[in-house]
Amino acid sequence: MTAKQIPIPGLILMLAGLTALGPLSTDAYLPAIPTIATELGISIHQVELSVSLFLAGFACGQLTGGPFSDRFGRRRAIFSGLSLFFLGAIAAMLANSIETLLAARILQGFGGGMSVVNSAAVIRDRHSGRDSAQAMSRMASILMTAPLLAPVLGTVLLEVANWRAIFLFLAAYALLMLLVLTLRLPETRQPHDGPLPSPLRSYLAVLKHRTALGYLFSVAFSYAGLFAFITGSSGSYIHYYGASPSLYTVLFGLNILTLLACNQLNIRLLHRFSAQQLLQSAQRIQLLTASLMLLAFTLTGAPLWLVVGLIMLYIGVQGFVVANGMAGVSEFFPRTAATATALLGASGFAAGALAGSVVGLLGDGTPLPMIVVMFGVSLVGNLLGAWLLPSRSHAIRQCPSAES
Repeated sequence: MTAKQIPIPGLILMLAGLTALGPLSTDAYLPAIPTIATELGISIHQVELSVSLFLAGFACGQLTGGPFSDRFGRRRAIFSGLSLFFLGAIAAMLANSIETLLAARILQGFGGGMSVVNSAAVIRDRHSGRDSAQAMSRMASILMTAPLLAPVLGTVLLEVANWRAIFLFLAAYALLMLLVLTLRLPETRQPHDGPLPSPLRSYLAVLKHRTALGYLFSVAFSYAGLFAFITGSSGSYIHYYGASPSLYTVLFGLNILTLLACNQLNIRLLHRFSAQQLLQSAQRIQLLTASLMLLAFTLTGAPLWLVVGLIMLYIGVQGFVVANGMAGVSEFFPRTAATATALLGASGFAAGALAGSVVGLLGDGTPLPMIVVMFGVSLVGNLLGAWLLPSRSHAIRQCPSAES
């Protein structure tokens, strides 16, 4: 079966299932952190380090997997990554020391990043222009169920078994994806004339391309705002506003539902507007909502309902930024689509990690550090997008390839 013969809903579902490795591996694991610390006789902060190392491994896996995929094919990169992820999950399940757990999480993250980076590349192999952005929005809509279900799944596994069952589930999930993709996903990478440039030259080509760099910065600073919220949300909602843990889960889930709705809206609006127009409009909405939060909190202290509502809008419109930004970057590099999207993904994780760290360092027991960082990254993202992206919006299908 060729890529063109696979029904689009089936292909999107498979790619969303593959991409879900990331949120499943972090969100399902979070409820077990105190239990792991107690069983291994270590501090919670030591276990939390495994989350950071997983994300670092995930970013490195993307940077490695992108060029590997462009050179050797999507299937080989996906299968190699899933195999490493599986081995990492098994090692984490059997870990009896924090050192083993940390090493296993790095391996798991590296394998996950190496495989997940191919989802956008497969879409770019089959689609271009608005079609690519619409397909990525459909994939994101399915993918957003993972952050909603993962914490519940982790809690259930923790109650009926123990924390090791979470890693057993992740290993089984990777094995299932490996089987499904082996049977159903053909090689979509098209043969190229002449040798591909080295990974370093491919990454430099993206960084030297003004418009692609504009999309990259737009997505990266949007991710930074998201991770700033994730880092400061529990302290803001629970400790400052006094919300219960169960209410916090509901309030957090509302952001995912808004993101789902915006992804669906993006699919429809792409029939009338270009990807760049939608991306930059979403950036302005993020800056506006962050400005209103900062102003309201500074003047009145901002009640919980107002903060929740503004953050829902801020996080929701990220669906426009990410889907259209990924489509925009990969459009210029059809021969090295995986490499281009790998750089975008790794940049997003790096910016998010930095923003989250700043929120933690500035933490004063109030939502102010979170709001200030969200405002700051939105302002910078808007300025860089306005400077680097074309002043007159064109549909991305009309953009010439940087590799032609």
